[in-house]
Amino acid sequence: MRNGIFHLLTGTAVAIALSASPASAQKKYDTGATDTEIKIGQTVPFSGPASAYATIGRTQAAYMKMINDQGGINGRKINLIQYDDSYSPPKAVEQVRKLVEDDEVLSTFQLLGTPSNAAVQKYLNAKKVPQLLAGTGASKFTDPKNFPWTMGFNPNYFVEGRIYGQYIMKTYPNAKVGILYQNDDLGKDYLNGIKAGLGEKAATMVVAEASYEVADPTIDSQILKIKAAGADVFFSASTPKQAAQAIKKISELDWHPVHILDINASSVGAVMKPAGLEASKGVISVNYIKDPLDPTWKDDAGMKKYLDFMAKYYPEGDKTSIFNTYGYTTSQMLMQVLKQCGDDLTRENVMKQATSLKNVVLDLALPGIVANTSPTDYRVNKQLQMMKFDGERWQLFGPIIEDTGAAG
Repeated sequence: MRNGIFHLLTGTAVAIALSASPASAQKKYDTGATDTEIKIGQTVPFSGPASAYATIGRTQAAYMKMINDQGGINGRKINLIQYDDSYSPPKAVEQVRKLVEDDEVLSTFQLLGTPSNAAVQKYLNAKKVPQLLAGTGASKFTDPKNFPWTMGFNPNYFVEGRIYGQYIMKTYPNAKVGILYQNDDLGKDYLNGIKAGLGEKAATMVVAEASYEVADPTIDSQILKIKAAGADVFFSASTPKQAAQAIKKISELDWHPVHILDINASSVGAVMKPAGLEASKGVISVNYIKDPLDPTWKDDAGMKKYLDFMAKYYPEGDKTSIFNTYGYTTSQMLMQVLKQCGDDLTRENVMKQATSLKNVVLDLALPGIVANTSPTDYRVNKQLQMMKFDGERWQLFGPIIEDTGAAG
């Protein structure tokens, strides 16, 4: 009897010991991760036509320094390797290959821009290297069936465009809509999204469409074409340089359409100020991140953390720039993913953790906005709020809009 009890207890002890040592407790590493370091790589347009975005990369580098000063993630320091791709797809390919094959990073992070991400997507998926939190909202970057190693961070461009179309239908049902769009996945997703939001009336409501190339020196002729078509609602699906040019040209023409601008080009410092604050008055867009210019957040704990970070780690940066709040927010999300990875720093687990986010609240997320992902829905940001520029700063209006419909 006593022997039987002894054997039973011994068996129980073994079972407890086994249950206390789950597979997750074992350290697992892929290339780019060790007991002391996690190697992450990115390309940033530090130069070229989209160099307004360069400050995002600088904010992200500063954030990693802060994390390392605090002891890193799960005891490991972050080694962020950055290269300039000049917003040039061929250069992005060259630099990403270098990151993967020479630097041997565990994951890429926040490759900036739709063209650059498109150029390396197939390569990274073939190599099974995470294209994590890519700096684009084009639909092809939230397509787990065809590209399981790619995950965009930005709100989906098609969905954002659809929200604008629905807003126009509700507020300006008899509008004549003119659309300026960048001739790439970014612009085309927005174009298709706004038409989806307009529904069956799109064919009659859209009176003009004009595309431009990233390298075009101006978009004056496109603006003139849209104005001549009689548009009274103007949608600019563009990046900062062209967005500023459009605002300025519209003002010079003394043309006063309802002006809607995509989220990527809503920076006060990089777009509104160069275009002219008075000229920018009344422009409409969306957001999901708190604006440092908005006094609503002056006592907000998350905003205070961001401002303290900027003061200490990036004092030369513009603390009011939405590009810098974006850099801070994307970095915080990367830390969340790496923290969830624990000691299983394999590329497979990086993607597993990134696609199983549950009600993640970031410091600068607007109240009510949380991040949720799943293996079948890679979209991080599915909630947005409308805003209008008052000549000094953006003013939020309306409810939080959540669009979980098909992403293009």
